[in-house]
Amino acid sequence: MGRIVKVSGPLVVAEGLADAGMADVVLVGDQHLRGEILTMTGDRASIQVYEETAGLAPGAEVSSTGSVLSVELGPGLLENIYDGIQRPLEEIRELTGATLTRGIEVPALNRTRKWTFTATVGVGDVVQSGDIIGTVQETSAIAHRIMVPHGISGKITAIESGEFTVTDTVATVDGKTPLTLMQKWGVRKGRPYRRKSLPVTPLQSGQRVIDTLFPLAKGGTAAVPGPFGSGKTVVQHQLAKWSDVDVVVYIGCGERGNEMT
Repeated sequence: MGRIVKVSGPLVVAEGLADAGMADVVLVGDQHLRGEILTMTGDRASIQVYEETAGLAPGAEVSSTGSVLSVELGPGLLENIYDGIQRPLEEIRELTGATLTRGIEVPALNRTRKWTFTATVGVGDVVQSGDIIGTVQETSAIAHRIMVPHGISGKITAIESGEFTVTDTVATVDGKTPLTLMQKWGVRKGRPYRRKSLPVTPLQSGQRVIDTLFPLAKGGTAAVPGPFGSGKTVVQHQLAKWSDVDVVVYIGCGERGNEMT
């Protein structure tokens, strides 16, 4: 627990956080505004607050959560809309109305909704990180594969199919490690992979000018610079329609509401 000594826009400086660590998520002030430690000098921390800091004053309390900024991965992500720190905007609107209340905390994945889990491994099977232990039919088109989290391996000692929330235990490894439908992952840590393939197959974008002059590769990246109203978002839509994917993730920064829709 520390106390604020300086506020400068989104930057807050607090003292008394000697036990906190770099990149820890902290809760600032009475409204528990979420922030992240940028630098540490002794017990003094410089914190970036992810919400409006109007009204914060020296002396207000700051507490460290002891964990880095993370996201929740599991059934319920698809067809949802989140802000930059993975707060579900539609659920918040149902709770507080159209205005986002400062400091509001709502789990990214619904804790009460139950999902039908179908196990694909059995007791006695040996699994390792990334192995699929079962599936959840998240939408009519997408079967969400439930995997063994990174860093966990061993023998399945208990597993069952049925209706579960994302926090319920669906399986146990070596009799001591519970597995749920949800995983947490630090946003600044890259997801592990076994092999990375070079993008060599052309992507047919459906636009002859792109395919002729600015060809793209499947698995590659594209940048579409341009002024307001030039059609950048329309090009994004076109690329998404013609790409060979089951899920499209749209990330917008400073976009208008109709762009996100």
